[in-house]
Amino acid sequence: MGGSSPCASCKLLRRRCAKDCIFAPYFPPDDPHKFAIVHKVFGASNVSKMLQELPVQQRADAVGSLVYEANARMRDPVYGCVGAISYLQNQVSQLQMQLAVAQAEILCIQMQQQEPAALPTQLDVPDEKSLLLSTSTFNNLQPYLSFASSSTVMQDPLKRESLWT
Repeated sequence: MGGSSPCASCKLLRRRCAKDCIFAPYFPPDDPHKFAIVHKVFGASNVSKMLQELPVQQRADAVGSLVYEANARMRDPVYGCVGAISYLQNQVSQLQMQLAVAQAEILCIQMQQQEPAALPTQLDVPDEKSLLLSTSTFNNLQPYLSFASSSTVMQDPLKRESLWT
């Protein structure tokens, strides 16, 4: 950077910011926390080596990824962003199950409304539970219950804090 103000990395490392400083374009002086967290997790030397090995057009994306992973590692030192991904995949799986149940309930209600003549007219009318468990109803529910039940996501018995709250 050279002239006016050293970049955040040179400021933190207390060194003179050279004109060809590899950190200057990605760690501006007005955002020192961004470099501080990356430096704490990965180390300035490692980040410098990573950036030097990348083409210039990919470096900004790499810095963004490093900042994201460093923030995730600060919140969850063991799993990092993999913990966040696992948490979100678990939420998606739970929401898929809820959606399947809701779709099944909608289908049951629609079938009850469309086929009132098909229901028994005797005094011993079966209750709703037996209607839901009948073979024909179950066969009609199969397309709605074909969500992914096997998941590669490990279920965490402890509730985890979200990265975004």
